[in-house]
Amino acid sequence: MTPLDNASLRRLIEERLRGTQPQLEPSALRLPGIPGDLPAELRPALRSEPLTPAAVLVPLVERASGLHVLLTQRTAHLRDHAGQVSFPGGRMEREDADPAAAALRETFEEIGLEARFIEIVGYLDTYLTITGFSVVPVVAFVREGFSLALDEFEVASVFEVPLEFILDPAHHVLRHKDLQGVEVGYYEIPYEGQHIWGATAGMLVGLYQRLRS
Repeated sequence: MTPLDNASLRRLIEERLRGTQPQLEPSALRLPGIPGDLPAELRPALRSEPLTPAAVLVPLVERASGLHVLLTQRTAHLRDHAGQVSFPGGRMEREDADPAAAALRETFEEIGLEARFIEIVGYLDTYLTITGFSVVPVVAFVREGFSLALDEFEVASVFEVPLEFILDPAHHVLRHKDLQGVEVGYYEIPYEGQHIWGATAGMLVGLYQRLRS
């Protein structure tokens, strides 16, 4: 994408995500980071168990230097996605009215970011993870002035990546792996020693594709 100033990029994000709704029952499920639909050969195996609804916040922090994506490094002892770079978020609970409510609740519980600093913009495509989660990405602007309080059981650290870096396709590295006998692709976005890959990288590439189209 052609680099844009902060105001223009914000307007573009608002324009492309305006009116989007969460896909709670996606008709074309996708694996983390796979460019394109989930291979037909894998659908029966991965749909054999009920999917766990989940939501993550894609926080775009409004800094003087431009928009930055806030990411977390998960602790190494967790059962799911241990040690991985991820967005704040998690499974939906009964008290959550919708994916946005779940993303806001989980974000506060994990990193202490209060909802009053968050402005929800819209939604990206729902992702199916190989661990059995159907994840709704909730995109939001985050204004400066917030403070964080990390849940030390779940979150090892928090860092930010300039959105301009994410929106440069030269940083989207496509890898392949064998999954149940089927070769599938996934994305990596290396950044200053951080290994962003799988669902998180796939959702960020999805944001790039939405803004580019």
